[in-house]
Amino acid sequence: MEQVSYYVSIAGFVLVIASWFLFGGVFLFRKKPEATTDGAKIPVSYVGLALQCLGFLPVWLVWRVPMFSAFIDGQYTLNSVLQVIAVALAAVSVWLAMSAIRELGRQWSLQARLVEGHKLITSGVYQTVRHPIYTAMLGMLVAMGIANSQWRTTLAGIVIFIIGTKIRTNSEERLLAKAFGTEFSEWKAKVPGLIPFVKI
Repeated sequence: MEQVSYYVSIAGFVLVIASWFLFGGVFLFRKKPEATTDGAKIPVSYVGLALQCLGFLPVWLVWRVPMFSAFIDGQYTLNSVLQVIAVALAAVSVWLAMSAIRELGRQWSLQARLVEGHKLITSGVYQTVRHPIYTAMLGMLVAMGIANSQWRTTLAGIVIFIIGTKIRTNSEERLLAKAFGTEFSEWKAKVPGLIPFVKI
C-alpha cells in the first residue's frame, strides 16, 4: 500500500501543479475590461490580501520529507484518497475562479472597491457563495497542502488565509451594504460567505 500511495502522491502533485498554471492563467490572461471610474474603495483590503498571500507560503515552502510520502504519517490508504480529493478540489477551484470572474466582468478588482454603475452580482456561482474567488483560492491552498506539504503547515496556512480573507470580505461587504442596502442584506442572509452550505 505504501508503494501505491507513493505513486498516487506523484500523480496528485503533478495534476495540482498543472491546475495552478490554469488558475494563474485565469487571472493573467482574462479579457481586460474597459477602464472604469472608482466610486468608492477601501485601501485596508490590501492588508487582507497580504495575509492571504502569506497563507500560501507554508504549503509552498514546507515540503514533506521524503517527498511524496503520506500527508499523515503512515496513513497510506487515506493519503491516496486525499490525493484524489486534492486534484478534484484544484479542478473545481479553477472552474470556480473562471466562473466568478466571468460573472463580475469589469467589476473585478484586487482592491475592495465599487466602480461607477456598480451592480450587485448574485447570479451564477454567486448564488452558492458570496466570495467565490476567495473560495477558489482556499481550495487551491488546501489542494497544494495535501499534494506537497505537511498537515500542520497546511492547517497554519488555512488559518492565516482565512484571517486575511475575513479582513477583505469585511471591507468589501461594508461597501456593498452601503451601496445596495436591503438587496445586499437579503443576499447575505441566504448565501454563505466562503464555504458552500457553511455560514462563515
